[in-house]
Amino acid sequence: MNETLKKAVILYATEDLKKVMEFLGSLSKPTLISTLLDLLTVYFNDKNSSKLRELTTLWLCGFEPSFEKLGYNGYRMNFATGKIEHCEVKPQNTENPKKKLNGGGSFNDYTPERFGQDLKENPTVLCSGFANGKLIYIFEFKFECLKDRLQSLLNKRFPNLKRSSGEYLRSASFSFKDYKECSNLRLVYLRENWEEFGEYLSKELINYFKRQKNEKH
Repeated sequence: MNETLKKAVILYATEDLKKVMEFLGSLSKPTLISTLLDLLTVYFNDKNSSKLRELTTLWLCGFEPSFEKLGYNGYRMNFATGKIEHCEVKPQNTENPKKKLNGGGSFNDYTPERFGQDLKENPTVLCSGFANGKLIYIFEFKFECLKDRLQSLLNKRFPNLKRSSGEYLRSASFSFKDYKECSNLRLVYLRENWEEFGEYLSKELINYFKRQKNEKH
């Protein structure tokens, strides 16, 4: 992190807005641009927070973020039905070609009760993939597409889907193979130069993106 960004962060946390504005106003345009780029780089690659990756995915798909602690990540009006449509966002990011993007995500601290609620609500799921903070793709599909995968994981963790209070499935993970045959699957976004990021992608995703490209020509 450069020294200008460090100073701006400390000032924002410790001083009033007037002093922050004075400091930012004293910076040249190139310095401001460099500082903002550094800030974006840090937080798009933050391993402890996926907030910027989540917001980018939501906005590109026409959803607005929901700031409730419990519930789904975003919502939008479905004008065809006149109802509010909720969504879950599962952004992946990798900085290591050995840890390839696989179109997947996970539901953390998952329970049979939450699974039943999700099946009933059937929210939209948005799976996005980032490499070094750069967005490569976004898949959109309905939660029901993950039914078999999640039910299998829950059954292994909780026989007959019965659990004791305080018990959770810490990570109910899935990948592209678990929803690739879904009839409502949509590739909402694919980076134009995605092939330049091929070393970060699983073979299954590469083959799928190539087929999509060929079908358009």
